[in-house]
Amino acid sequence: SIENAGKKCYNRNTKKLSCKGNIIMKINEIIRERRLAKGFTQEQVANYLGVSAPAVNKWEKGISYPDIVLLPALARLLNTDLNTLLSFKNNLSEKEVALFMNEVSETIDKNGFEEGYFLAVEKLKEYPTCDLLVNNLAMLLDGALMIYGGESKLNKKYREKIESLYYRAAQSEDASIREQAQACLVSKLMGKQDYEQAQEIINTLPKKSPVDREQAQANIYIAQGELEKAAKLTEEKLLSATTEIRVALMTLMEIAMKEERMDDAEYIADIDKQAAELFDLWEYNSYVAHFQLYSATKNRVKFLKILLPMLKSLTKKWDINKSPLYRHIQTKEVDKAFGLKLQKTIIQSINTDEDTEFVKSSPEFHELIKKMDIEQK
Repeated sequence: SIENAGKKCYNRNTKKLSCKGNIIMKINEIIRERRLAKGFTQEQVANYLGVSAPAVNKWEKGISYPDIVLLPALARLLNTDLNTLLSFKNNLSEKEVALFMNEVSETIDKNGFEEGYFLAVEKLKEYPTCDLLVNNLAMLLDGALMIYGGESKLNKKYREKIESLYYRAAQSEDASIREQAQACLVSKLMGKQDYEQAQEIINTLPKKSPVDREQAQANIYIAQGELEKAAKLTEEKLLSATTEIRVALMTLMEIAMKEERMDDAEYIADIDKQAAELFDLWEYNSYVAHFQLYSATKNRVKFLKILLPMLKSLTKKWDINKSPLYRHIQTKEVDKAFGLKLQKTIIQSINTDEDTEFVKSSPEFHELIKKMDIEQK
């Protein structure tokens, strides 16, 4: 859905991924770094290994590399291991994955989806068993394809490849990664009306633990006087809980509509709007339920009435830290350029969706679009 597109993880920081510090360490850099740390000169290293000083100099400049038979002795001399010397790692840390997400996001913004996708695939070839990387890239590419994919014929191919990433992550030994990927797969299978396979995945999902781990951890932090950690954890838990509440409300609204209890559906949409305002969420969230309700019921007047403020809200700053509920959460403000892209995505979906025939042919809708174009200029 359009709402899900807005919720996708789409981080916009621009930093380089690192396998050590802030850059990808190559063997020549590691040799130099370790040599200096040991206090050796290039001549001393050369003498120990039985090679010339110019040879060591070339290693450190990346002009040439040590002979394979010298690697064990070189690693011992520099007090390191072969894996470190050769920059070999099985997995990336959470920080490294997050930094790479930023790099892919920036590449998509500047150069288009396909180039960002290619960058992601190359990294996956390098770390094929890093489940965190696989799952996060699947979510990032999924959201980006919805926003930047347009009507490209390649979309189907990309969707299938992204889905295959979710299936890979769904086999992870890490429960949190596995369950997140499974939840995404269920949503995708439901969208394809493959209810049988969706049910199979649902049957494998565990029931919630009777122990509230986050609350227990927060209590420990408080007892230890680590109030900032306790507040951050609890605020994140609250934000996650509000999402669960709103998902439940949207589901109840859908059920009410299917049972033709339209007054109840409107009431539930009102409650969702109040919840978004009560919990100091991004203004956009307060319009979503009514937007979907009026779209499903084909209420042209109310649909058009809510469409303009909803579109405008996409470019409004959400300063979450101004709320006493979220003082300790580190977030970034809504990027206006990203909001404009979401506006175009929503308008495009209205223009192409058969279910919105009730509104897209109306003069009021075209007048609204013109007004949006003028304001964006």
